[in-house]
Amino acid sequence: MAGSNCTQVPEFSLTGFTNIPVNQVTLFLVILLTYLATILGNLGMIALIRASPPLHSPMYYFLGNLAIVNLCSSTVITPKVLIDFLVEKKDITYAGCVAQVFAFDLFGMTEYCLLATMAYDRYVAVCHPLLYPLVMSPVRCCQLVTGSYLLGLTNGVGQTIGMFNLSFCSSSVIDLFFCDISLLISLSTSDTTLSHLILKTSASVFGVPSILVVLVSYVAIISTILSISSAKGKRKAFSTCTSHLTTISIFYGSSVFMYLNPSPDSLRGGGKWAAVLFTMVTPMLNLLIYSLRNEEVKEALRRLRKTK
Repeated sequence: MAGSNCTQVPEFSLTGFTNIPVNQVTLFLVILLTYLATILGNLGMIALIRASPPLHSPMYYFLGNLAIVNLCSSTVITPKVLIDFLVEKKDITYAGCVAQVFAFDLFGMTEYCLLATMAYDRYVAVCHPLLYPLVMSPVRCCQLVTGSYLLGLTNGVGQTIGMFNLSFCSSSVIDLFFCDISLLISLSTSDTTLSHLILKTSASVFGVPSILVVLVSYVAIISTILSISSAKGKRKAFSTCTSHLTTISIFYGSSVFMYLNPSPDSLRGGGKWAAVLFTMVTPMLNLLIYSLRNEEVKEALRRLRKTK
């Protein structure tokens, strides 16, 4: 630990959302229903993919893993938030904060990588359909998913090391509803050079390349779709990408808004609600988007109901 002359705080205080009683009750019910929908919906999606042979394809293999990551990332944050609505003192121990930083950054980066992998999958499917079975072989898909989890794990370990390098001698109030490494760095009373370096390196090495993969893939996809002569062919090609493109827009949009301003005030006001969208709503929206906008998923549900 840095700062040998300071006494490390044993716990942190979270400000949460609001202290207005009516809002507290309303928010508790909304977040509880959102969390239940996230859990049941993503578990249902995983079960549907496993039970439906037509969905045993690379696209849905990646979607199943995205559902697993959504389950885990939502569970890292939401249960603690719900508990804090029921108690007056919203505290989290130092060890609990470390665990939250590790898990949040692990699953957050894994989702970034999985979304980039899914963009690459759509690029191959639309731009090189004849090569698709060869390029997106079961072994290659397994490698891409494993790589996403390993990159997420590397990011989680790195951010945890960065937190262990920080000392908190006096300031222990986190103006948010969970432990975020960028806010913890701003609260630290010790030298934050290493923590800043790890944070920037992680964003540069993992985050930026994943965004570039998505952008390059969709530029190529849109260019290919526009070159298709028939309107029906264009609609069919674009329909295979709309669900993923919508998911990416919501996930990246909320995360960019949340971290766009690097100052300590970046997560206040609108940024705090962007954090709600990023951590709690997006895992549920991913399910709804793929369920309501994907004909193959709806057809698999219809077949499953007929079978039963």
